[in-house]
Amino acid sequence: MKKLLIALVALLPLGVLAASGPKIEPSGIDWTEQLQDKESLRRGAELFQNYCAGCHSTQYQRYQRVAEDLDIPVDEMRKLIHTDAKIGELMENAIETKDAAKWFGAAPPDLTLVARVRGDDWVYSYLKGFYKDPSRPFGVNNTVFPSVGMPHVLEELQGMPVKQEDGSITVSGGSLSAEEYDKVVRDLTGFLVYSAEPVKLERENLGKWVLGFLFIFFVIAYFLKKEYWKDVH
Repeated sequence: MKKLLIALVALLPLGVLAASGPKIEPSGIDWTEQLQDKESLRRGAELFQNYCAGCHSTQYQRYQRVAEDLDIPVDEMRKLIHTDAKIGELMENAIETKDAAKWFGAAPPDLTLVARVRGDDWVYSYLKGFYKDPSRPFGVNNTVFPSVGMPHVLEELQGMPVKQEDGSITVSGGSLSAEEYDKVVRDLTGFLVYSAEPVKLERENLGKWVLGFLFIFFVIAYFLKKEYWKDVH
């Protein structure tokens, strides 16, 4: 609980930055509907573990819970664990904090709650916002997060976007087409949306029943009130 409170406090400035940063264009994706696509979420979990988990953790969820929620066989989930962690442990990253701070200037943040703090479309736009910038330490910048301090880890899939003088962007060298890369970004973002609130669909479904119960209870209470007070009025 203490670690969770510390994380929430640490992420508050990020929420302020998100509100005051570059305008994010709506993705047009229904992320609640995306949470119902377990096949997409499974692909997103695999992408996160293979491309992101080396530096970033989602340490407020467990491998086993993710496997159960997304219907991933335990043996397959174990293959996605690139540390000495057991299946029931928290999803921590593979890099030591002190080493990360030394190499990147600051330890990469935990991403469990990033979709709630920044917004679903922010994450989607961020993953699509990298472009070549030789002035930056890792040779890339980001349209959503200027002066970003991380490499474009999905470069082998997308290729390297290059800004032209007229403002247009060209991409070359990736193993995927633009449409295929969009699908990758959607899957990865969907997994982070799930990570931020694994019980979202259950909560929303339960909320409908609660509202229905309250409505029925209100009707019963109304007629009881009339019955009890009829002699007074």
